[in-house]
Amino acid sequence: MNKLTLVSAILASSMMTPAIADDHGMKLEDINKAQQSWAKAIVEIGQAKIDGKDYESVAKQKVSQLYDFDDGTVLFKPTKAAEDQFRNSYDEAISYFVGGMVSEDTGFALQPWTNVRFENEDVALKTDYAVAMGNYYFTDQAGKEVKVEYTFGYTLAEDGSIKIDLHHSSLPYQP
Repeated sequence: MNKLTLVSAILASSMMTPAIADDHGMKLEDINKAQQSWAKAIVEIGQAKIDGKDYESVAKQKVSQLYDFDDGTVLFKPTKAAEDQFRNSYDEAISYFVGGMVSEDTGFALQPWTNVRFENEDVALKTDYAVAMGNYYFTDQAGKEVKVEYTFGYTLAEDGSIKIDLHHSSLPYQP
């Protein structure tokens, strides 16, 4: 079993739903769970393409599940966006992850990535909102990690789920 197949098998058996906060609001564990769900979704989208599945449908499901486009404004500044730097609509977010609507989008999630891990510098928690900032690392099929800086904002939805309403990521500055 190759690494990608192993990662796929692990993902298939794992829960892919966003974090659900308890009655007392968001906790650090909720943010960590939301980050794990996002990381798994990125890998799953790329794996769907490799497997010849409808990766665009997978991306739509994951973006709907993880981002707050249905209930509010989402501020989205993705890593590899230069000409059209911001993707503040649902359709533009889908384009960024799998290509299509925005001409410069080649499908960030279609790399494919075999793993994504977060290293939070810190998390600012409130009852119904949190902001996390740090680095996340994307592993490609050759095992090479790419370091990206991020800031994610998380909002507590009415159903208790935690959704992303701020996504800013960029490659580290290199003088």
